[in-house]
Amino acid sequence: MDMTSLKVSCWLQWLTVTLALLSGVPAMPVDMDRECTVPSTAKYRLTFTGQWTQTAFPKHYPLYRPPAQWSPIIGVTHSSDYHIWQRNEYVSNGVREFSERGEAWTLIKEVEAAGERIQSVYSLFSAPGVVGGTGQATTEFEVYARHSLLSFIVRIVPSPDWFVGIDSLNLCEGDHWKGNISLDLYPYDAGTDSGFTFSSPNFETIPQDKVTQITSSFPSHPANSFYYPRLKNLPPIAKVSLTKIKNNQIFSLPIQPTQSNQIPNGNEIDGSLINTPLDCEVSVWSPWGLCKGQCGEKGVKHRTRYIHMHPANTGAVCPILEEKKLCIPDNCV
Repeated sequence: MDMTSLKVSCWLQWLTVTLALLSGVPAMPVDMDRECTVPSTAKYRLTFTGQWTQTAFPKHYPLYRPPAQWSPIIGVTHSSDYHIWQRNEYVSNGVREFSERGEAWTLIKEVEAAGERIQSVYSLFSAPGVVGGTGQATTEFEVYARHSLLSFIVRIVPSPDWFVGIDSLNLCEGDHWKGNISLDLYPYDAGTDSGFTFSSPNFETIPQDKVTQITSSFPSHPANSFYYPRLKNLPPIAKVSLTKIKNNQIFSLPIQPTQSNQIPNGNEIDGSLINTPLDCEVSVWSPWGLCKGQCGEKGVKHRTRYIHMHPANTGAVCPILEEKKLCIPDNCV
């Protein structure tokens, strides 16, 4: 190749890259989700495992009225033009009612309407709730090529409008179904109630906010039940395991929890070994009290503060709660 041809070739390469950048089309091919071409349906077993323990989440851990527990699971298999919920989007009325009060009727009607209107939902399934912060619930569902996505939602009980779940997990990979899948789950805020703690009274968010993930530093308010400023990330509060099963392994689950589909609190839950440090939290100092003492002599005055939150799991101990300093008695001329 002579010098002129080399210059032309380099110029053409530069022009190709420039046009691609200007038009918003990448110069190199990008990986896209492969179209699902599996001819057969697939059946999966879903196992939800609660990992909400007092050692992993010691702050405001609900022990009664009601104690920590999980709502029933509401799940769907669907196509890409449907979402039961989405991060950074507004929730429907059905998700609002479910995340705030655990009422699923409106949500189920919304799912059924989406299936009839745009044929985007293939199946709707559920599983019993978990009575306790730890434990397991199991159910089974079916997917096929045009509806290969899985979504579900589980309410955190008690809470203002907090939940865990999955949005649009694709179980198909080109010409085959995925095998075993395990995912950690973290809390989300539905954006409909502004309560900070698990047992906060109803405090409607006006205007409604979008779905956000709750972290150890967001919302960045010390009153928040998930606020752990010493942690970079929250430990997972639950996990979900999906297992592809053969047709002859299918069995029907009873509507109510039983010993076979729900495991009570115990050492079988890996997350029970997590110990999240909880630092002591105290109030601001009170104003200084009156100076007490004899005239002609120096007196003493005091101020106090009280404990908002006792430390747990090797968290920082509480500082002093009372201070005093010398003063001149107020009743002397």
